Amino acid sequence: MEQTILYWPFLIYVAIVLLIVIIMILLSHVLGERHKEKLTDEPYESGIPPTGNARLRFSSKFYLIAMFFVIFDLDVAFIIAWALSFRELGVSGFIGVAIFIAILMAVLLYELSIGALDYGPNGKKILKFKNMFSK
Repeated sequence: MEQTILYWPFLIYVAIVLLIVIIMILLSHVLGERHKEKLTDEPYESGIPPTGNARLRFSSKFYLIAMFFVIFDLDVAFIIAWALSFRELGVSGFIGVAIFIAILMAVLLYELSIGALDYGPNGKKILKFKNMFSK
């Protein structure tokens, strides 16, 4: 009998949540607008006529920035994990993360030096660098 007593607050909470959801759905159905245009049932358009093709080409610079973001975001996750266990790791952990950050800085300086982050009209510098090693 004790276990059912422990579950009654949770069951009341679930019942209240379901009641609120049902009330919200019913109110939106009763109070919502009713319109039916020609393109209302088109996917993702909400009654707006579709224009053009959904398959757009993105510049490779977009993907480059996305990769940099993922790489450096993961690095931040590692550094935060190190910071949380700083006292337990001691000096060896500090040296390890210092080497890790030094490698990150070296990679960032390398990317800057080859023009990987250059988006101006002179962004062809990275292509010259690649052609230098492809021969």
